[in-house]
Amino acid sequence: MKIKISKDYSKTPGGRFKSEGAYSGEDFRESILFPKYNEAKKAGDTLIVDLDGGYGYGSSFLEEAFGGLARKLHDKSILNNIKIISDEEPRLIDDIKKYIEEAL
Repeated sequence: MKIKISKDYSKTPGGRFKSEGAYSGEDFRESILFPKYNEAKKAGDTLIVDLDGGYGYGSSFLEEAFGGLARKLHDKSILNNIKIISDEEPRLIDDIKKYIEEAL
């Protein structure tokens, strides 16, 4: 199972919260990431999240989406069930892992 943020959500991700405008990390987590994560886990699949194709990601978007997912799930196995990929900005993969680990 795969999410390509630029195709399945937005090429221009926004800030942290819905109250800050469109395409927030909070909205992405609630509307796409959390449901797809649960669907993949239930099916025994790894959820692949592709960051390529967008016009940049703010740390607030990424922390709220992925750190927020970890806070919501309280599940240390999250890093075994989700794989972040990016050829364009590979440094973001480590940032996201850090947000997940810090949230747990």
